Amino acid sequence: MTTAVKKPYKSTLRAAQARATRRAIVDAAARLFTQRGYGATTIDAIAEAAGVSRKTVFTSVGGKAEALKLAMDWALVGDDEPVPMLERPHVRAMQDEPDARKILVSHASHVRQSAARTAPLHAVIQAAAGLDADIRALAEEGRTQRIRGMRVMAQGLADRGALKPELTPAEAADVIWLLMDPGVYHRLVIEQHWDPDRYQDWLADALISLLIPPSYQPRS
Repeated sequence: MTTAVKKPYKSTLRAAQARATRRAIVDAAARLFTQRGYGATTIDAIAEAAGVSRKTVFTSVGGKAEALKLAMDWALVGDDEPVPMLERPHVRAMQDEPDARKILVSHASHVRQSAARTAPLHAVIQAAAGLDADIRALAEEGRTQRIRGMRVMAQGLADRGALKPELTPAEAADVIWLLMDPGVYHRLVIEQHWDPDRYQDWLADALISLLIPPSYQPRS
C-alpha cells in the first residue's frame, strides 16, 4: 500500500494565493484610510474594495488597526517581504560606505522614496492617534522604531569621526529623526508643492551641514 504524498506545489500555490489576498486587503485599506480617514473606513468597505468577504479580512489581516500597521510597514520598506529594515540591502550598503557625506546623501534619497509612500498614512495615524488607543500605540511604536534606526546611523557617523565635536551620537540621532519625519515631507512636498528632487537635495544638504564638520575627511 502506498502513502499519498502532498505535492509541494499545492502548498506553495495556496501560500501565494493567501499572500495575494492579504496584499489586496492591505492595499484597499491603505487607499480608503487616506481617502476617508481611519474612523470613517469600515471593515465592510475594505472587504468590498478588496473583493473579499468581511470574514476574509479578519482571518487574513485582522481588524482595522492591524491593516493600518501592515500598510505602514509595507510603505516604509516598499514591499511585504519579511526582511527587517536594518538587513535591507540599501542599509547594509550605507553601513559599508566609508564616506559619511555619501551615507547622508544616500539616506536622503531613501527617505524621499519612503516618505512618498508613508506620508499619507502617517497623516492618517496622527489624526487618529488622539481618538484610538490602538492607533496611539501604533504611532508610538513607529516613533520608537525610527529613533532606534537613527541611533544606529548616528553611531555609524561617530565611528567614522564624522560628527561635529559639539554633538553626541544621541543628539545627532535626534537631528536625523526630526528631519526624516514623514510630516516634514508632507508639509514641504504635498502642502507647499516642493519638487521631490528639491526636497531630497535640501534634506541631504541639511543633514550634512548640521552633522558633519567642514574639515571632515573620509578615512582611507
